[in-house]
Amino acid sequence: MKKELLVVTGTVMDESVQFSLVELCECAKTTREQVFEMVEEGILEPEGASIHTWRFDTRALKRVQIAIRLQHDLGVNLPGSALVLDLLEEMETLRRQMRDF
Repeated sequence: MKKELLVVTGTVMDESVQFSLVELCECAKTTREQVFEMVEEGILEPEGASIHTWRFDTRALKRVQIAIRLQHDLGVNLPGSALVLDLLEEMETLRRQMRDF
């Protein structure tokens, strides 16, 4: 009987960490164009007045990663990804409220 080994890796990040556009693209393994489209769709809300001064937090990195997985694994378009991400965050908020209740 052959046993399968599943190896899961990850990086723990401080929530105060901020990324530039280039750093976000590197961490998320995505392109600037995809990030621009996600900003236009409302998936990401960068801090900063211009593209050159944009800063993204760890929440943005998580949203990019989830949106990319939704697109690649399930074929969800960007508007659909924005909706799914908002619903997931709402569910998490409700779960927290229920735990605190």
